[in-house]
Amino acid sequence: MTISPNALCFGDEFPATGAPCLVQIEAHGLTVTYAPDQDGAESRSESVCFSELSVSAGGLNHDQLVLHWAGSTGQKTLYLKNPDVIRAFRQMAPDHMSRPLEQAAEQVRQARQRHRVVWGLVSGTVLVVVLGLWFGSDALVELAVNRIPVEWEQKLGESAYREFLAGQDVTKDGLAVAAVKEMTQRLASHVPNNPYRFEVTVVKSDVVNAFALPGGYVVVFTGLMKKAESPEEVAGVLAHELNHVLQRHGLERIIKQLGFVAVVSIVLGNPPGLGGVMKQLGVELMTLKFGRAQETEADTTGLDLLYRAKINPEGMITFFQRLAEKDEGRVEWLSTHPMSSARADHLKARLAEMPKQKAEPFSFEWPKVREVLGASSGSAP
Repeated sequence: MTISPNALCFGDEFPATGAPCLVQIEAHGLTVTYAPDQDGAESRSESVCFSELSVSAGGLNHDQLVLHWAGSTGQKTLYLKNPDVIRAFRQMAPDHMSRPLEQAAEQVRQARQRHRVVWGLVSGTVLVVVLGLWFGSDALVELAVNRIPVEWEQKLGESAYREFLAGQDVTKDGLAVAAVKEMTQRLASHVPNNPYRFEVTVVKSDVVNAFALPGGYVVVFTGLMKKAESPEEVAGVLAHELNHVLQRHGLERIIKQLGFVAVVSIVLGNPPGLGGVMKQLGVELMTLKFGRAQETEADTTGLDLLYRAKINPEGMITFFQRLAEKDEGRVEWLSTHPMSSARADHLKARLAEMPKQKAEPFSFEWPKVREVLGASSGSAP
């Protein structure tokens, strides 16, 4: 006889793993039919009256009804997990079993509640720890950044770069373009093991700003060049921006803003994932808010780069100071690059520690560059 077990019975006569059995609920109690054993013996049944049974809750998840009775071969314990069988047992059980059944049900509810609380606390703790480590640990962020190839970084920056330039009035040639390219090339030539090929574009705008996107794409607004009194001041801004790229600050901010999934999409070379990242970022890449530590690092490494390129580093300090003082610091460039007196003092102190050297001039004449751009003669406002 073949049966389909719906319960498991334990007792002295059964193996330690229990005996599969088919339980049927009847008016008098249970009929338990045991599956044939491995020796090929026929299945056998026994009948148990409700009056012989005691009930409790049990099982690994406390979701089983456990029945106990004293059989002819010793104590037996039956585990019912099938919801239909449990429901039928509760319906057929006599009144005197109502209280034990309700107590068993309460045990189940309490056990499940404890499990939910424990697992909720564990899951919440794990989530907080993981998020705290991932988004709060500079070491983990740096690890993620290091796993992103420069080629993918360039694709990311180029996409935003082209999108931004599509709506701008670009200056393609002339003295201003030549001057900016000379500054950039001179700075880049003094970057050891430079993995980037910086591409510079001059955009006609009164905005006093310049920015460099991940991958080395640089935009300089004519408003910045008109405001600067010397090419060394523009070169100082460029040195600062180029070092945001060289230190991969933009990628660090992207990781913290968009999270791990976006990074995986880029690392795995998933074009749809990359497209989703670009749709989320858009021109926001141009206004990434760098942290204080990143700004300080770009200041310091930018100053060092100016020194190696033999460009007077004082231009960087004086330009930042002048912008910070103008209109009590309410200058658009400073909205994304806050310049405090403490930062200026830090740069002054670092410059004072460097050996004196003779700066080398640029090949162009700065007054002519500013004149072409329409800046007023004399000192910049």
